[in-house]
Amino acid sequence: MEKLRNLSLKKTIILYMAVSLVISFFLATAVIQIAVMTQNVVWQKYVDSEKYQEAEQRGDDNYEITYPRPSRVDMSRMDWHISEICDFLETWTVLILSILGSCIAVVLFYKNKLKLPIEELDKASKMISENELDFHISYENRDELGQLCKEFEKMRAQLEENNKTLWRTVEDEKALRAAIAHDIRSPLSVLRGYQEMLLEFVPDETLDQEKIMEMLRGGMFQIERMDRFIETMRRMKRLEERSLQLKETTIGILEEQISREAEILCKETGRTCTVTAEEQNKSIHVDTELILEVVENLFSNAIRYAKRETKITIGSTETELVITVEDDGKGFTKDVDALTKAFYHSNPQDDLKHFGMGMYLSRIYCEKHGGTLLIGNHEQGGAAARAVFKCGSVMLG
Repeated sequence: MEKLRNLSLKKTIILYMAVSLVISFFLATAVIQIAVMTQNVVWQKYVDSEKYQEAEQRGDDNYEITYPRPSRVDMSRMDWHISEICDFLETWTVLILSILGSCIAVVLFYKNKLKLPIEELDKASKMISENELDFHISYENRDELGQLCKEFEKMRAQLEENNKTLWRTVEDEKALRAAIAHDIRSPLSVLRGYQEMLLEFVPDETLDQEKIMEMLRGGMFQIERMDRFIETMRRMKRLEERSLQLKETTIGILEEQISREAEILCKETGRTCTVTAEEQNKSIHVDTELILEVVENLFSNAIRYAKRETKITIGSTETELVITVEDDGKGFTKDVDALTKAFYHSNPQDDLKHFGMGMYLSRIYCEKHGGTLLIGNHEQGGAAARAVFKCGSVMLG
């Protein structure tokens, strides 16, 4: 049966037709014999029985008795109809049974070899046209239609994979656009803070020349950061494609940059921030702009939920730079894994002002820098986010 199921379509139809013709031939032979015998019985009624008995007695073992066809007027109406039917069967039985057998062979061939794969392919084509690709074609015969079903299944699987790839591409581009919009807000906030301070104090001449120049230099630094960031993002299709720009700096310089931005952001919210660093003269090889973006994201989140104060601590080991951002708010109330997903909001009202990308971008950037992002709550209350970045000889290698 396994071999029969896997026969090619050509061999199968030949087999079906041959079997049907052989069966039709034997059936036709039997029907013709019965018709001849029946006809002889009918004709025997209208012959001289004594004459045929004498002939039978005189004959040898090889004699053959044939009965002449009576005329229509001699036969009864019923016998005449029976005789005519027997004539019809003797003449047309072979042709009729051959056609009937061929039709049955074709029906069986369609039912056993064509119906199931055609139905599977028809259903599959309709589902593909409706962009529903979560199905499988289940036809296991190894004939031509089985091969066609396998190729169709390969096409379906490839379409499904292409759709997933396209969907991932759309999601990646969506995340990239959101990242650009999100990360550009912090430099703009700092620039706005500088402008507000200049507009407030310069007319009153309460700022000395050195402070004004410091603000202008800080503004230029933020403009250059945005320019480099936009140029970097312009060449990217996915966040993971962002390449590291490692430069040598010191922990002290990094602390100064973080403190300057934290001061501006705190001024807008009325909260305080303390920035402390260990080993300020220690040299590190890191992507400063990427680290500043992570700290800005974590700090923006902390200052948004802090009651009065926030704290940023910068530490290091031989191979890692560790920056911890803490606040005195109510802490994280959701699963930490959910917090680092793209477009996550703990409060629906955040959708109006925030993209839900801060924690997600921070995690991506930390991992890009060979580190990790750890978030949790203090026992005494408040949230803490710990960003770890690989640096030194590990990153250089």
